Amino acid sequence: MSTTNGKGKKSREIARKTKRQQRLKGAEVAVHVTFRHIEPTDALRQYAEKKFGHLGRILKRTGEVHLILEVDKYRQCGEAIFKSGRISATAKEETTDLYAVIDLLTDKIGSQLKKHVEKVTGKKMRSPSTPEVLAAAEEI
Repeated sequence: MSTTNGKGKKSREIARKTKRQQRLKGAEVAVHVTFRHIEPTDALRQYAEKKFGHLGRILKRTGEVHLILEVDKYRQCGEAIFKSGRISATAKEETTDLYAVIDLLTDKIGSQLKKHVEKVTGKKMRSPSTPEVLAAAEEI
């Protein structure tokens, strides 16, 4: 086989790898971070984008997260709202560390999305009851 036209073994292998990476990567999730009573830091913003970026793998379609981080004296609070089409998931957390708040919020929203995906994919068609089966047999 000639590899000059792009149909060789090596080019097929490269195509398979790129398709696999796209499939594993998941969909893009846009993260909007709002800071209340705290100076915005790039480290927190990047950490939130990294953690919430994994939610696209669960849902396999694009989504948007609005993250609100708030500090009141010794309380660090966080609220996250995930929206993708008709799906909406919200979570609130409060601890003494903002990084822990982000971790807990991603866990909560991730579990909500997993539950939704299982619910949608797990719906089964209702099997016909005995009278329906007998009525169908009589018609034939």
